[in-house]
Amino acid sequence: MADEFDDMYDTFSMLLDKCPPAETVKRLEQFGIDASTIRRIQDRHEQQITRIRELEEPQTVIRGNRDTWYTGPRPGDRCWPALEQSLHDRGWSDASTKSLDDSSTRIMSLLDHPREQAFSTRGLALGYVQSGKTTNFTAVMAKAADRGYKLFIVLSGIHNGLRRQTQARLVSELVEPNPDLWSQLTGLDQDFVPPANPASFFGKSNRTHVLCVVKKNAAVLRKLATWLEGASSYLENCPALIIDDEADQATVATKSINPLIRRLMKGLPRSAYIGYTASPFANLLIDPSAEDLYPRDFIVNLPKPADHFGTEVLFGRYALDGEDPADVDDGYDMIRSVPETDIEYVRPLTRADVDGFVPEITATLRRAVLYFWLVVAARRVRGTGNPHNTMLIHTSVNTSVHNSFRTPLEALRADTKASLRDPSLIEEMRKLWEDETGQVAAEEFGETKVPFEALSRELPNALDSCRVIMDNSSSQDRLDYENGPVVAIAVGGNTLSRGLTLEGLSVSYFVRAVSAYDTLLQMGRWFGFRKGYADLPRTWMTDELAEWFRHLATVETEMRRDIDVYLHNPNETPLTFAVRLRTHPSLQVTAAAKMKGAVKAASSYGGKRVQTHCFHTDAAWLRQNLEAARRLVSQAATNNAVAKEDRAAEGRILFRGVPHDVVLDFLSEYRFHEGTREKGAKLVRENDAKLITEYIRKRVRNAGALRRWNVAVIGNPPKTPEGNHEFAPNVSVGRVTRAKLATRADDKGDAFADIKTLMSRKDAAVDLAGDATGLTEQQIRDARRMQLPDTGLLALYPIDKYSEPDRSKKLREPLDAEDHVIGVGLVFPEPDGPDSAVEPEYVSADLSGVQLEEFEEEELRLIEGAE
Repeated sequence: MADEFDDMYDTFSMLLDKCPPAETVKRLEQFGIDASTIRRIQDRHEQQITRIRELEEPQTVIRGNRDTWYTGPRPGDRCWPALEQSLHDRGWSDASTKSLDDSSTRIMSLLDHPREQAFSTRGLALGYVQSGKTTNFTAVMAKAADRGYKLFIVLSGIHNGLRRQTQARLVSELVEPNPDLWSQLTGLDQDFVPPANPASFFGKSNRTHVLCVVKKNAAVLRKLATWLEGASSYLENCPALIIDDEADQATVATKSINPLIRRLMKGLPRSAYIGYTASPFANLLIDPSAEDLYPRDFIVNLPKPADHFGTEVLFGRYALDGEDPADVDDGYDMIRSVPETDIEYVRPLTRADVDGFVPEITATLRRAVLYFWLVVAARRVRGTGNPHNTMLIHTSVNTSVHNSFRTPLEALRADTKASLRDPSLIEEMRKLWEDETGQVAAEEFGETKVPFEALSRELPNALDSCRVIMDNSSSQDRLDYENGPVVAIAVGGNTLSRGLTLEGLSVSYFVRAVSAYDTLLQMGRWFGFRKGYADLPRTWMTDELAEWFRHLATVETEMRRDIDVYLHNPNETPLTFAVRLRTHPSLQVTAAAKMKGAVKAASSYGGKRVQTHCFHTDAAWLRQNLEAARRLVSQAATNNAVAKEDRAAEGRILFRGVPHDVVLDFLSEYRFHEGTREKGAKLVRENDAKLITEYIRKRVRNAGALRRWNVAVIGNPPKTPEGNHEFAPNVSVGRVTRAKLATRADDKGDAFADIKTLMSRKDAAVDLAGDATGLTEQQIRDARRMQLPDTGLLALYPIDKYSEPDRSKKLREPLDAEDHVIGVGLVFPEPDGPDSAVEPEYVSADLSGVQLEEFEEEELRLIEGAE
């Protein structure tokens, strides 16, 4: 009986390839199969569906209860097994292949059955920069082909280089393993040109899948849409999958491209659209009520692959609300500083400076190039990993600026080659190698350091084989990794900043100033996989750019955490809950045209922990805060209603029951650093005294909460008078050490420090009864809700102005302030009922102090213009 039932289930599965689930059940009834057996078949199918729905990765947000019909690859499939075998042949581990199988199966399960009468699905797959998104959508395409999707349109960026690279990948991984299954509308060197006879592709006699890889270019898309409209009679029964690679670029809020993509979908009665991007800021700000491409049906959060170098790994990030700062790393020590004074020598500052601009090989650029040649030589000694070696120089969008680098770079190569026997040059390169390998140990990445003596023997060949390539829209000499190992210093702009993989990228010199999150993030070609040389990559950039990327790492993590809201609240869908995007004082979330659907995101502080991490270091600014803290503590100490708990021996003194007006007076006097006041349309600026004050007043007025506060002084046990900080008579603790991340000037030229984290987890429990040692974040929240449901905590930290870093903290420097610093942390109780909301000021990013390029015409022309 079991074998008979298995045969029936196999019949059901085969029918499911040709019919939607409901129709398949009707077919079983027509075959005379009894109701109880059909229920058993449905139960087994539901078990398979549940397994896919409950996959831990990828995390998925869906609208409604989409009919998950796809249960994974089956015997007889051809496209996915061929791709899977190809991955194994290329050295993919079983775990990596399994992760890809799961994530592509989950996405496939969210698409409509290809035999449904009509559908128009819109979804978004959120990945990481250079993390294998192309491989993921190739896997989805393979599985869709195996189940009957006919037409595959891949919108591949706006540049020929990326379109060609994508076409080559898809031909290699889908077409060549099964040439009898595929027809192509585009070629390696040819974008879409309308064929004469649509019937030859979509007629009943042609059972092949049709592949079309096109640029997001108005002229090309218009030709494709017109051709498909001419073939409408053949397309009624043609299930189509549209993959929008780099879906935030050109797709959203453009005059030509966006309407043309929607026109394509309108001409395909059965179509599914999936946008793939690592920077979905613009996509998440589309007006959901408009007939546009907002991901109304599903959002998939693709898992971060193992060994992937992402924003957080390289730059670190700030702790989010509820995180223990000790658990948030500073990132790898792979970022090298370019002085602001170098910028004018490698990039024209204004349009007027472009003509006749000749770059100089500054000390930092020379160091970067020399290090690249050392890496090429060292990798040849190792003989492992990617055979290519690339360096990226990206200073400008202007093609004439790119071209101007050729002569000085080739002169540097010639001089270096001619001087390889010069003891001073050899010593310079030896010291550079020892410095860099000393800062980042090869052993931390499972590699072995290459001795300088060994790599020096490879240096002549490394220099001989190195080419200087200008890769831009006007150059003929482009990066080509298809004809043997490449060693290249690539100078470019937009053509190198989107989607295109720079194979073997180990060194980047990046000083391009941009104004938007998505543009900046996509320019980080140094993200990705570095098998065999994970210890060697370095990126040279200004300190300001490094801070911007650190902020972006925080935005990314917070955005993904916001998406988790859906996972834990089944009532939330992409149409009921908008993902919030943290803003920045010097950056836009995305281009202004793409933010027309954005609204102010009202927020609240209930249950949150707020802390300062940026400080000016000049004496006048610091002394105002020192005085504000002294007045707060003095008022708390003299208030008759206050209970004082003196644990000065432990470095902690607590005042209970401080009236809220005393706290509000302090907030009116204490100066938060402007860099922590996040301006913009999408998220409240947490460290904004005005908003915090408004929130406290609303809670007092609306709920009677936050009338009383606990004020804690948190320092070290007292040691010497010089190391102690006196807030008021008999209120003294030892100062704490908080070294800064990097030294740079703010937009006004004033020095400031970013200490990244202030509070530890246990600090948020300083006023709780009992021993809080070892409590988790959630346990602290629960205890505060029980013990102090209406009481806020304000913690003051006296930070020593010198603050020497621990020797193990390679990315830290002495604080070096002109006076001691007062850090502030606030912990707000979680309300029992509705919280009080505060609205941020709706202002655009302040770009007045940022030097941005004026040369965007090429990008706009490529997005909206002719071929």
